[in-house]
Amino acid sequence: MSDQPPEDVGNENDVTVRYWAAARAAAGIESEQVSASSLAAVLTEISRRHQDRDRFDAVIDSCSILHGEIPVGARDPKDVAVAPGDSIEFLPPFAGG
Repeated sequence: MSDQPPEDVGNENDVTVRYWAAARAAAGIESEQVSASSLAAVLTEISRRHQDRDRFDAVIDSCSILHGEIPVGARDPKDVAVAPGDSIEFLPPFAGG
């Protein structure tokens, strides 16, 4: 057993971004770490990272967004501050009831 810490899986100052259902398919990954201080910065960075994915921006635009367990709703992304350790989740519309 080693006393070495595990390999870095993200920076402790990062926000965890999680994708669900169609958002996960559009991103091609389940989650990722992003350094950002606002939701607007998160959106800009994930768009840049996934610019080669055909439908990524369109799918993300249709998603409901949770900051932790709180829905972002109609708030301006520039006004939604995020802090290290926070999570942002993208939930696309679900069919059914």
